[in-house]
Amino acid sequence: MPMVKELLIDSLQDLLHAETQLTEALPRMAEAANHPKLKEAFEKHLAQTQTHVERLNKVFEYLGEKAQPKPCRAMMGLVEEGQEKIEEGQNKEPLAADLALIAAAQKVEHYEISAYGTARCLAKQLGQVESAKLLSHTLGEEESTDFLLTSFADPLLQQAMLEDMHANTNLESVGVQEERKPVSSSRNK
Repeated sequence: MPMVKELLIDSLQDLLHAETQLTEALPRMAEAANHPKLKEAFEKHLAQTQTHVERLNKVFEYLGEKAQPKPCRAMMGLVEEGQEKIEEGQNKEPLAADLALIAAAQKVEHYEISAYGTARCLAKQLGQVESAKLLSHTLGEEESTDFLLTSFADPLLQQAMLEDMHANTNLESVGVQEERKPVSSSRNK
């Protein structure tokens, strides 16, 4: 098998396993999310992820190869980290728990963006136009999900900052000004 095709197959096998892991992890993330829109985003991405698996199977077909996953250690670690955030979030304020979930989810998205970008590039090099189109479509969805997560994180971060500021403000001292002493003029001397 040519080297570039071997690299592509290896990448696709890795992605297939990664996406399969996500179909198991995303429902747990959705359940752990406190904010309804974040919960909905995880549920929507689960449906997309199932479509991503279908597309990967189609790419294997185009290449004349069997769709066989290869353990994706990177995604295993990211899913494990996400599970830790879910467990830790049970003892946190809902806002902090959601922000931790978003951070874990964005790490996953960034990995997928990199992996799909590489696979698309390899498919193009092999002249696999249809495969490259499918991979490009999935890449765009992964980038959109990352953007969506950022759009959720921004206002939550602002809210967290405001809450932190209020927690550190002594309300008894707000509005109290020191008495001003008259400034002596050197002209009168």
